[in-house]
Parts: sequence; C-alpha cells; structure tokens
Amino acid sequence: MSGCDTVGSKEDPLTNAEMAARPHPFCNKAVDGVFEGSIEIAMPVTPRAKEIAPEKVLQAFNTWAFKREQPDNSVAMLQSISKSIAVRNPVPFVLYWGKGPRSNIDKPDFECLNYLAAFSRRISKIYAPGAALKLIFTDTHAELNGHSSQNIRQYFDEVADGARELGFESCWLGDLTKDAEASDTSPLIDEIAPEPTFERLLASAMKWYRGNGSCEEGALQYYRMNMVEKRAVERAFPDSIFITFNGSEFRGLFPQNLPIFYMYSLRKGISIKPWFLFPDTATCDPR
Repeated sequence: MSGCDTVGSKEDPLTNAEMAARPHPFCNKAVDGVFEGSIEIAMPVTPRAKEIAPEKVLQAFNTWAFKREQPDNSVAMLQSISKSIAVRNPVPFVLYWGKGPRSNIDKPDFECLNYLAAFSRRISKIYAPGAALKLIFTDTHAELNGHSSQNIRQYFDEVADGARELGFESCWLGDLTKDAEASDTSPLIDEIAPEPTFERLLASAMKWYRGNGSCEEGALQYYRMNMVEKRAVERAFPDSIFITFNGSEFRGLFPQNLPIFYMYSLRKGISIKPWFLFPDTATCDPR
C-alpha cells in the first residue's frame, strides 16, 4: 500500500510555471482566492463553461502528471463532469485521508496538499468553475489502528486547516457512516475478504496496526469496515469522482458505483501516503 510506482511515459509533466505557482508549505495564506507570495502567471481566457466538452475537462487532469494508472471507468467520469458542466458547478472529487504515526501536520502533508492544488488548477484552466475537492478523514481506521482520540483529532484538525487554505473542504468518515446507518434499514452481512486483498491488508496491518487483537483480526475488521463505509461515501457523494493513492488492486475497498482516479500522492512517481512519512523520510519506498 506504499511504494514508488514509476510510469515510463513522458506525457504532460507539470510545467515549471505550474510548479512555481504552487503555494509554499507552511506560510501562504489565501486572500480572495489568491495566495500571498505565489507567482502570478498570465493565463489565456478560460472558455465559458457551456462551451466546454466534458472530454476536454477529463483530459486536463487525466494525464501521467497525476495518474499512477488508468482510471477504472472513464465513461462514469465523463457523466460526472457533464452533470457539473450542465449546472456550471465545480467538478466534485472526494478522497480518503488517513493517519499514521505523526500527530501533527508536517512537510509531507503540505506537499500532498499542494500537489492536489496543482491538480485542481489544471481543471480550472480549462473549465472556469474548476474542481471541488473534499478530504474524508478516516477517523474510524485510525481508531482501529490504536491511535488515541486526542491524537486523531489534533492531526485531522491541523490537516483540515491546511486544506481549507487551499480551498478544500473536509469531513469525517465516522460521521458519514453514522448518517448512512441511521437511514439504512437493510441488514449488513459480514463479507469474506478475497484472499489477495486480505493478504495485502494483513501486510499493511503488520506495519501499522496497534489495536486490540492480532494483525489478522485487525485486517479482517478493516475490510469489513470498508464494506460499510464505501456505501456511506457513495450515498453522500453520488456524483463525485473518487481519488485514491492506492492502486487498482484495492478497487474492492472503494465505492462501487463511483469512478476511481488512481493518483500519485506527492508528485509523479511517488505513491506512498503522506501521513506515513516523516519530513526526513525518503519519499520513494522501494517496497
């Protein structure tokens, strides 16, 4: 679930201008939508929303500058984009944001947030309303892994503040799940994890699980939680595109009917999640 996936294609890298426009970690503040200290770049006039073809918007972000592999359902992505264009709304994206050993926001988190901001700007250049990104903090996973409620709250609150400065919203996965359970009368059946998925989750649990019980029990509980949570996310955000830093081998953990965009985490070639990194940690994990 960590690692450094490299794609040989040289297609559409982030330009120097785009990288320069990325707000510097720790210090920039948003003022009327402009970041103090960022470099202003002359941009061509953005076409009117109703003149934009959904394919053009998809092409703006569906490049090897951001994707680690091909999306699983481009048709569904185009449908989501078309709905947004029809009412001139931002294209909606949601993604999970987890918690690792740190309890404070740090450089890897800011690098990831800035990378997401560059992703969003790519869309804004083509489609004026841009993109709406929402981070879903996986408090339920952090609690399962043995983190204290105080550390969970502290870390996610700090990330929420950093995300807000970039125009991103956030919510908590536990709240989404509670809301869905309150309005869902259908029984939930304990599902058996497919063996390949369970083996991958077990390998992750052996690194990060510090909860009650064995790593095997933690991995199975994590899988069953995801089966419930992916339904809650789909119910809350039925027209969104789901971003993940994982690869398609974990497709079964994500909302079944949402299109999935498999994205690098910090920059092209890096897929390890920022919450597992320390500032002095090498960002290319060979495993």
